[in-house]
Amino acid sequence: MDPTAWQLWLIAAIVLGAMEIKLSGFVTLWFAVGALMASLMAGAGLGINSQLLVFTLVSAALFGASRTLFKNVFMRDAVHLKTGAEAMLGQEAVVMEALVDGHGGTVRINGELWMARSLSGPLPEGERVTVEQIEGLKLWVRRPSASHEVALRPARQKKENVGWD
Repeated sequence: MDPTAWQLWLIAAIVLGAMEIKLSGFVTLWFAVGALMASLMAGAGLGINSQLLVFTLVSAALFGASRTLFKNVFMRDAVHLKTGAEAMLGQEAVVMEALVDGHGGTVRINGELWMARSLSGPLPEGERVTVEQIEGLKLWVRRPSASHEVALRPARQKKENVGWD
């Protein structure tokens, strides 16, 4: 007894469904649903071209809609987690080596030492500062109470900074 087209599509749906259980990421699930729909079309007597078209359309539509669906339904209350350098902006650091105009110094933030420059004049060792900008491996900091009148430096400048490049 040879298997018919609807049975082959059903086997494909079961195999893809089993793969979805074993794998993660909701990828093969949509192809399993597409194969199940193609099985129904084969059972209804449609030709192979119609079956392939239904499989492709259903799988692609579900695959494309799944990101939007999951983002809107499951991630609607999720908070964007800042990591790396992005997480340091606005954070407080402690001056470990005095920040002197033209020479900079060192600050400690999140247990790490970073080279830093001051946007609010010289800063003594031990003072708490706020990270305002990150330029490569340098932090631009200011006193938390300092006014924000001093403009932040552009990201790229000539290499005239003594000992900083």
